[in-house]
Amino acid sequence: MHTPPEGELSLRAGRREWIGLAVLALPTVLLALDMSVLYMALPHLSADLGASSLQQLWIIDIYGFMIAGLLVTMGNIGDRIGRRRLLLIGATAFAAASVLAALSTDAVMLIAARALLGIAGATLMPSTLSLISHMFKDPKQQAMAIGVWMGCFLGGTILGPVVGGVMLQFLWWGSVFLLAVPVTVLLLAVGPRTLPEFRNPDAGRIDLPSVVLSLAAVLPFVYGLKQISREGLDVTAVLSIAAGLVFLVVFVRRQSALANPLLDVSLFRNRTFSAAVTMTVFSGFLSGAYLFVYMYLQLVAGLTPLNAALWTIPMGIATLVSLQVGPLLAQKYRPAYIITGGLLLVAAGYSLVAQVDASGGLGFLIPGLVAVAAGIGPAAGLSASMIMGSVPLEKAGAAASVNETSSEFGAATGVAVVGMLGMSVYRSEIEGTMPSGLPADVAAAAQESAPGAATAVQRLGGGPLAESLTEAAHGALTSALSTTAWVSAGIIIGLAVLAVTTMRHVPPTGETAAAGPAEEPAAEGAAEEVKERPVFSET
Repeated sequence: MHTPPEGELSLRAGRREWIGLAVLALPTVLLALDMSVLYMALPHLSADLGASSLQQLWIIDIYGFMIAGLLVTMGNIGDRIGRRRLLLIGATAFAAASVLAALSTDAVMLIAARALLGIAGATLMPSTLSLISHMFKDPKQQAMAIGVWMGCFLGGTILGPVVGGVMLQFLWWGSVFLLAVPVTVLLLAVGPRTLPEFRNPDAGRIDLPSVVLSLAAVLPFVYGLKQISREGLDVTAVLSIAAGLVFLVVFVRRQSALANPLLDVSLFRNRTFSAAVTMTVFSGFLSGAYLFVYMYLQLVAGLTPLNAALWTIPMGIATLVSLQVGPLLAQKYRPAYIITGGLLLVAAGYSLVAQVDASGGLGFLIPGLVAVAAGIGPAAGLSASMIMGSVPLEKAGAAASVNETSSEFGAATGVAVVGMLGMSVYRSEIEGTMPSGLPADVAAAAQESAPGAATAVQRLGGGPLAESLTEAAHGALTSALSTTAWVSAGIIIGLAVLAVTTMRHVPPTGETAAAGPAEEPAAEGAAEEVKERPVFSET
C-alpha cells in the first residue's frame, strides 16, 4: 500500500476544512443573491417608495460602487486584523444593513442602506477567498475548493431573480433583503468553530491616504463606465474615467514608496499572477453581451422576467459542472491548455448566439449560451486559483481583493464598451427600418432603446404602425445581439491566445502537489503566522 510522504499529508485538508468551506458558502451565496435579487424587486419598491428614475439608478449602483471601491482596503484589513474576524464583523454589518433596507420608508433611506450593504459586502468576498487559500494548501484541493466557492457565487447570482420572483409573489418587497438575517445567524453560530483565523503578523498600519486614493481611483472610473453604458460617450463619462486613471497613477506611485502598502504592487511582477488578473479582467467583458441576451428573451421571445430567469438555469448548471471539471483536468494537464480549450468553446457558443433571428426562437440562443457557460467555468475558476496560489499566504487577502476588483472592473468595462457598441447598432438599424408617420415622442422613445420601443408600441395601442414598429425594434435588437456576440467571440479568441502564451509555464496541479510542501519558517505561534512560498511556480 502506497503511503504519501509526510509533507504531502500535512498539506491535505481534512473534514474540518471541508465543513469550513460549506460555512464559507453561506456569505458567498448571500452576496451574490443580493446583487441579482434587486432587479426583480425594483419595480415594486420604486412604486412603494416613489423613487425617481435617478434614485432607482442609485439604489442599484451604490451597492456595486462601494464594493468595488473598498475591496482592496478590506482585503488588507483582513490580513491585519484576521480574516475570520473581518468576515464575521462584515456579515453582522451586512445583516443589520439588510434589515435597514427592508424597513426603508423612502428612497433616500434605501440608498443609504444599500451603501452600507456595499461597505459590508466588500469584507465578505476577500475574506472567504483568502480563508480558502489558507485552509486548502494542497494545490489540487485548493483548485477544487475555489471552484466550489465560485460555483456558490454563480449559483446565488442565477437564483437571485428566481428567488426574488417567488418571494415577491407572496411577500412585500422588503422580504428580499431579509434573506441575510438567517444566513448571518447560522454563520455566526458555526463560523468560529469551523473556520481558522489567519492574519499577517508583519503587516503595518493601514495607510489612510492610500484608502482615499483607492476610492478616488475606483469610484470615478466605474461611474464613468456605467455612464457610458447608459448614456453613451459624453463629457461626464470621459472626465470621470480620466480622473479615476489619474488617481490610479498617484495610488500606484504611493504604494511603491510605502514600506507597508495598501496594495503590494510587487505582486504583479509574478507573471502567473499578472496573467491570471488580465484573464479575469477581460473575461468580464462577457457581461456586455448578456445585457442584450436578457432584452432579447423578454422583448423578442416574449418571456416574463421570471421565465427569462428560469431559462438561465441550464447555463448555471453548465458553469457549475465546468467549474469542478476544470480543476480535475488541471491535475494532469497544464491549466493554460484547459483554459484555452474552454475559451474556444465559449467562442463557439457565441458564434451560435450570433445566428439568432427576430422570430424569437431559442434554438440557437440557449445551446449557444450553455456552451458559453460551460467554457467560461474553467477560465474563471483556474484563473482565481492561480491568483491565490501564486502569492504567499500572508498576502492572500490582498490577492483576493485584486481578484474581485479585477472582476468588477472587467464587468463594468464590458457592459460599457460592448453595451455601447450594441446600442449603436440598435439605433442605426431601427433608424433605417422604423415606419414613417410616427409621433415624434414615440419615434424618439423607440430610437432610444429596445425597452423604449416596447413602451412606444404600447402607447400606439395596436394597428399597422404598432406592428411595423415592433418588427423594426425586434430586428434592430436582434442585430445588436448578433453583433455583440461576434465581438465577444473575437475577444474570447484573443484571450485564448493570451492564455496559451502567458500561462503555459504553470505546471499541472498534480505535479505541483507531488513536489511536496513549501518551506516553512520555524517561528513560534506558527498557527496564525505560517508563511509559504507560492504553489504555482514561475518555472
